[in-house]
Amino acid sequence: MFWKILKYWMEPHLQAKGTHFYTIGLSYKKADAEIRGHFSVSDEACEAILLQASQEGIEGLLVTSTCNRTELHGFAQHPFQLIKLLCEHTHGTVEEFEKVAYVHKNNQAVNHMFRVGTGLDSQILGDFEIISQLKRSFKLSKKYDLTNPFLERLINAVIQASKRIKNETEISSGATSVSFASVQYILKNVENISDKNILLFGTGKIGRNTCENLIKHTQNDHIVLINRTKQKAEKVAGKFNLVVKDYANIQAEIKNTDILIVATGAQKPTISKQLIYTNKPLLILDLSIPKNVADDVSELPNVSLVHLDYLSKMTDDTLQRRKQYIPQAEEIIEEIKLDFNSWLETRKFAPTIRALKKKLAYLKDSEINHQRKKYSGFDEKQAELLGDRIIQKITNHFANHLREDNSTSDESIELIRKVFQLQNK
Repeated sequence: MFWKILKYWMEPHLQAKGTHFYTIGLSYKKADAEIRGHFSVSDEACEAILLQASQEGIEGLLVTSTCNRTELHGFAQHPFQLIKLLCEHTHGTVEEFEKVAYVHKNNQAVNHMFRVGTGLDSQILGDFEIISQLKRSFKLSKKYDLTNPFLERLINAVIQASKRIKNETEISSGATSVSFASVQYILKNVENISDKNILLFGTGKIGRNTCENLIKHTQNDHIVLINRTKQKAEKVAGKFNLVVKDYANIQAEIKNTDILIVATGAQKPTISKQLIYTNKPLLILDLSIPKNVADDVSELPNVSLVHLDYLSKMTDDTLQRRKQYIPQAEEIIEEIKLDFNSWLETRKFAPTIRALKKKLAYLKDSEINHQRKKYSGFDEKQAELLGDRIIQKITNHFANHLREDNSTSDESIELIRKVFQLQNK
C-alpha cells in the first residue's frame, strides 16, 4: 500500500491536539502536465477547500496551485484528510495522486516549504514566483481563520530566506520564469520577430508578465490582447499602449496572427483545432496548466505547438551556472531555520510558563487575601504590584533557563510541573 512505504518521524513541538504538520502534493518532478492539470486548483476550488477544512475542524491550512505544482500544507491527524480535500475539489483521483504524489511530515514538511519558497525546488532553478503564491495563500487562509502562529511564523521565515537568497546570490540570474523563457524561445526560433503579428490570449499574471517581456525584448508593436473579460485586457493594454480585441473575434485574430500565446486559466482547452483557419505558419505557445490548447491542434501541418513543460527546460550551461549557488542558498536557509526552530522550542515550553505564572498568581492572591484580613491598613495595591513584579522575574528566570539549555528542557519542564503541581495539558 502507498501509505506503508511512507516514512515519517515525529517532532513533538509540531503537534497540536494529536495532529501533525503535513505537506501533501505533486509537482513537475513526477507528474506530467496532464496529471498536474487534473489537480489544478481554481480560485473557486481553493475557497471551497478552505471552507470545508474550517467546517471539519482543521486548524491551519495553506493551498498553493501553480503550473508546476499543487500542494496543501496543514495540520491533520492523518495526511489522507488533506488528500481527500484536494481530490474532492479537483478532477484528480486518489489513485492518480498515489502514483505521483509526495507526503512530508513535520520537519520534512518545513524543509520542503523552505526549498519551494526559495526557488530551489522550482522547475526553473531560482524561480521566485512561488513566493507570491504563498503570500496570497496565507492571506486567503486568514480569511477563513485557518492560520495560526506556526504557519504565520513559517511563511515569514520562508519569505525572509527568499529575499536574502535573491539579494545575496546569483541563483536567479538569467531566465527566471516561464513567461521570460517563452519570449527567449520566440527570439531564438522566429526570424524578423519585430515584423510578426502576435496575439496574446489571457491576461492573468503569466499573460501580463509575458506581455511585458515581449515588449521589452522583441521591439514589436503588432501585439493584440484578447481576454474573456475585455475590461481586464484593456487594463493591461493601457499600461503598454496595445490593441485589445473582443473575445468574439478570436477566430479572425488567430487567422491574422503569426504567433499565438495562450495564457488562460481555464480548466478545459480554450483553443481547438476548429478555431484555426489559416494556411500560413503559426507558432502556438501554451503557457497554461491544465493545457488550454487541444492536443489535436498539432495535427495541422502549418502549426507548431509548444507547451510550457518544454519552455521550462533550461540549457545545461545556464542550469550549471545557477547550481553553483545552491550551497550558498542552503546556508542562508539553515541560518533562518535555526531561528525558526529556536522559536519552536520556545513554543514548546510556553504552556508550562503560562501555567507557572497562573499558579504563582493564585499563590499571590491567596497570600494578599490572608494579609488583608490579618493587618488593618494593609496596602493591597502595593502588594499586588510587588507580587506581579516578583512573578514576572521568577517566570523570566525559568523561561531563560529553558531557552538556553535545550538539551535538558524536557526534563526541566517536567520538574517545574512536578514541583509546582501544574496540570498537564
